[in-house]
Amino acid sequence: MEIINTIIGKNGFVFAFLCVGVIMLISFWVSKHVTNNKIPGVAISIIIGLSLAFLGDEKGISNITLFTGLALLGGPMLRDFAVVATAMSADFSKIKQAGLAGLVSLLIGVFISFSIGILVGLSLGYTNIESLTTIGAGACTYIVGPVTGTAIGASSEVIAISVATGVVKTICTTIGTPLIAKKIKLDNPHSAIVYGGLIGTTSGVVAGLAATDEELVPYGALTSTFYTGMGCLLCPSLFYVILRFLASPHISN
Repeated sequence: MEIINTIIGKNGFVFAFLCVGVIMLISFWVSKHVTNNKIPGVAISIIIGLSLAFLGDEKGISNITLFTGLALLGGPMLRDFAVVATAMSADFSKIKQAGLAGLVSLLIGVFISFSIGILVGLSLGYTNIESLTTIGAGACTYIVGPVTGTAIGASSEVIAISVATGVVKTICTTIGTPLIAKKIKLDNPHSAIVYGGLIGTTSGVVAGLAATDEELVPYGALTSTFYTGMGCLLCPSLFYVILRFLASPHISN
């Protein structure tokens, strides 16, 4: 066992790929033989991964010596590289066809998520503008929340809540996308572009579309990436000012 631990410790990144491969193998077997392909294998693997992460602490199970390589494999560097790399297979002509729809979906998506986030903040008992704006931004994505909270001076507690809100949204998107794809006709590049603009959380959209149809990933990733940038632009500026103007007579500072 000591020899095995030493070998794995020196090759943690390679062992992480092996772990993911085993999980994928099991997931696709379960998908084929247990669910009769009604639940995609990728979706099952995502659920298994989230379950394993839940068993660990703030870094999942990567704090266990045997699984330290998962911290790098699942870290932001490789995640962002994978998201950016998806643009290589996108068809520009199809992106142009969804130009206006993509832009409208971005604006609607950011606004709706922000509004829902405000309702979440109110339900948690927060009444000041800074806190509500930060939680609303977190409902856009878990990146927009901290950016907005830092910009407008929200407390660290509220920023943490905004991140948690965004993470919950990502998890729901990841698991829910392949389950509702047929019902909402998410089966072509145009719908994927609109879907990415409406939902916005890049990690969730990419993972969900990968479990649905890998060819749709570049299109959903395109607008969902812009979504984060638009949220970082609008939430701490225009949305914050509008919220102060509309709610200041009714909500305490």
